[in-house]
Amino acid sequence: MQKLKVFLVLTGYQITWLSCVFGEVNFSYPMLGFWVGIIFLVTYFYFNHNKQRFIKISILISVPGYIFDTLLVYFQIYDFETIAKLGTLPLWMIVLWLSFSTLFDEILTFFKSYKILGIILSGVLGPLTYYLGEPIGVIKIYNFQVFIISMILFWMILMLYYLNYVVKTD
Repeated sequence: MQKLKVFLVLTGYQITWLSCVFGEVNFSYPMLGFWVGIIFLVTYFYFNHNKQRFIKISILISVPGYIFDTLLVYFQIYDFETIAKLGTLPLWMIVLWLSFSTLFDEILTFFKSYKILGIILSGVLGPLTYYLGEPIGVIKIYNFQVFIISMILFWMILMLYYLNYVVKTD
């Protein structure tokens, strides 16, 4: 049952991510990702057995992530190519960060036993995901050096924060 749950969470997050990115770029429907993300989050929350833990993790992961993205866009390190913005970010970034937090609730707990690996992978995969948004037209990077350094540091610190604070306070 646990493997099925992991598969469903990963699939739900990936469908949300793809809907956000390709709804914006290919389908000219920037709200697609927002609505797919809402459906995923409501479904996830409904079936979640520890709703308080999920809410806590969602806040502790999503808020710093959303603030980080807002700051980098504000300081013109990069920007999102979108028409549906809430402040400086695409509207779908709200549900994307919340959807991403489901991975911290269910899947990334694996890294409790492999902290260094988790931190390194976070520092590589997080920035890579953003960087790959440029060739497909989701983001425009204006200052690559600051972009890559800030991304690596943020994602490594986020994972360190998660492993040393969030997971330990469960």
